[in-house]
Amino acid sequence: MNAETRKVNGSLSYESNYIEESTTDNRLSLIFSLKEEVGALAKVLRIFEEKGITLTHIESRPSRLNRDEYQFYINLDNKSTPALDAIVACLRHDIGATVHELSREKKKDAVPWFPRTIQDLDKFANQILSYGAELDSDHPGFTDAVYRARRKEFADIAFNYKHGQPIPCVTYTEEERKTWGTVFKELKTLYPTHACHEHNHVFPLLEEYCGYTENNIPQLEDVSNFLQTCTGFRLRPVAGLLSSRDFLAGLAFRVFHSTQYIRHGSKPMYTPEPDICHELLGHAPLFADRSFAQFSQEIGLASLGAPDEYIEMLATVYWFTAEFGLCKQGGKMKAYGAGLLSSFGELQYCLTDKPEFKPFEPESTALQKYPITDFQPVYFIADSFENAKEKVRKFAATIPRPFSVRYNPYTQSIEVLDNVEQLKNLADCISGEIGILCSALRKLE
Repeated sequence: MNAETRKVNGSLSYESNYIEESTTDNRLSLIFSLKEEVGALAKVLRIFEEKGITLTHIESRPSRLNRDEYQFYINLDNKSTPALDAIVACLRHDIGATVHELSREKKKDAVPWFPRTIQDLDKFANQILSYGAELDSDHPGFTDAVYRARRKEFADIAFNYKHGQPIPCVTYTEEERKTWGTVFKELKTLYPTHACHEHNHVFPLLEEYCGYTENNIPQLEDVSNFLQTCTGFRLRPVAGLLSSRDFLAGLAFRVFHSTQYIRHGSKPMYTPEPDICHELLGHAPLFADRSFAQFSQEIGLASLGAPDEYIEMLATVYWFTAEFGLCKQGGKMKAYGAGLLSSFGELQYCLTDKPEFKPFEPESTALQKYPITDFQPVYFIADSFENAKEKVRKFAATIPRPFSVRYNPYTQSIEVLDNVEQLKNLADCISGEIGILCSALRKLE
């Protein structure tokens, strides 16, 4: 069983405090939370009646994040669009509801909301699809009350985290360290022959500077600080699974949303979702490599403001590269995908003659179907990170959006290049960099 099931649907984009979702069936969707008290829903329904709004669907559930609240999902007739702002204002100010999501039709050629500054990642970091303690019935830790409580501890740490804060350190239990040690020991025996050069180059540095040992689970804060000194990438704790759109948006800022909990000790070589072994043994080493870091950021930048169908394609490209990618090195195939580098069984399997191998071409890779609970039947081989990056860049140019974006590392912000002034600023930056390049070349001569 592989160690990665991060793939989720990514159909949402954001505008202000709302989540905007394109609709094709003439309806508007609204999600809000109410405190559990007598008459609360009746007050809300009265507002819709007074505004002449037709509800076509309504459902409720207990809030996963606040025990004292209920979440309500409703569909409105599309004719209600002019009254939406008034409805939201009434819900917030008159009822005290928390409006989570709003969908309305987008204006053609409008620039949709997406994070513009690294602090904006706080706005959706907790818009998770499943909380860390929520386990399916077939999860190894489903019936383990102690494990579930422990998972909630990790999820709460991430849920309360804000950009700029140090990532809280965790004191792992003896059982957790034992699980880590089993995975660490087994994988380390395979890395010299199965992992790519970049991974094997960085791994000893992580052992030296970040406490990577068989008996110690490294702290996210230590690894994050190390990555920042190498490529500017940083780790951010996450409470559960993010949508593909949100996860990819983080990469645009060189931010990797990382889990902090560990898989269940009863099955140390298996995990149905990303855990600390997957993040630190699979992903972290490659984020310290300049070429791979830029490759990952290119995918993130391509996702900003992209239509939903292209988010799905970019997520698939990410799946077959950063998660399950193979590359050619020294005339042999080597693994660079984190799903392979953190799975003892699949790391061995992927370099046999059992799976099918195809050259990495984003246009075709993006359409490939795949399982998330079994070894991959198909792998895509990149000639190099640089080659893969150039191909992703060309693929990104085909995404239909009426603007281009650029990451400004000095301000840690995204610049939308949709006017002449922005292009002049970019030209000045490029001119300055070319000047430095020419000067350096002259001195070398």
